[in-house]
Amino acid sequence: MSEIQDKITGLVDYMNSKIIGQKDLVRKMIITMLAEGHALVEGAPGLAKTKAIKTLADCISADFNRIQFTPDLLPADITGSEIYVAQKGEFEFRKGPVFANLVLADEINRAPAKVQSALLEAMAERQVSVGGQRFELPRLFMVMATQNPIEHEGTYNLPEAQLDRFLMYIRIDQPKAEDEHKILELVRGEGTFVNPTKQKGFAKLKIADVEAATEEALKTYLSKELEKYMVQLIVATRHPEKYDETLAGMVMFGASPRATIALDRCAKINAWLAGRDFVTPEDVHAVVYDVLRHRIILSFEAQAEGFSSDDIIDKLLNVVPLP
Repeated sequence: MSEIQDKITGLVDYMNSKIIGQKDLVRKMIITMLAEGHALVEGAPGLAKTKAIKTLADCISADFNRIQFTPDLLPADITGSEIYVAQKGEFEFRKGPVFANLVLADEINRAPAKVQSALLEAMAERQVSVGGQRFELPRLFMVMATQNPIEHEGTYNLPEAQLDRFLMYIRIDQPKAEDEHKILELVRGEGTFVNPTKQKGFAKLKIADVEAATEEALKTYLSKELEKYMVQLIVATRHPEKYDETLAGMVMFGASPRATIALDRCAKINAWLAGRDFVTPEDVHAVVYDVLRHRIILSFEAQAEGFSSDDIIDKLLNVVPLP
């Protein structure tokens, strides 16, 4: 294991000690960050989504901003706007909260589409256009958007075009009873968040470490046979009836080539985090649900029968032959 792998492993271990019962969330946040993508996280309130990204930002010396999405939010509240400065007699651009390394878009489905789309250019192009000018975002830039699956009144579903911009769609559940006890002990002992630089055995990382980890992780070897398997999985989401007749008419739209790229990057990073220099089918399966569940658009018939995109992925994993 290389020096940078040791550092990232230490980061994962430290975060798991602070974010109890959410190891899957922590791992997939790290994968998303190293893959230079964005994550959509769905879970009930109180599951440490906000604490997770704040802890990650502090651990890597990154700038962090939180945007609370509400129905009255305006696009300029996210991107920033031009302000007239009387002393200078000219307009000056004041950057909005999207100008940070890590951005939490809290309850993104609370705001209407025009506000949600204000993030689209930033997520896709890593820039913001205002008043005919373009402003570059930091090289390390990750949006973690959250949505509450419980309440549906006063919410706006994310458009498919924006959903596709998220590398991963992560679903999290309530912690187990033993983890709940650990959470109580942790909160009683901490009181407030403790700076990780003061924690024994953990040294705060730098953004340069994250960039080095990305470069090294994406060099992980992936065989041609496994590459063909991944492509077959993605193609199967578009024409599932060719692999399983019972899936005929279930899928309206399958995953785009962006999903193939995402699956490739995430599988490589998952293998790298495990300390391996090659990708296995298990690495693909470990991330395939998070990569595909928001990219498979079900037909009305499938939705009426109670099918989910995860059900479709289950079936495809059973019928698409492994290399």
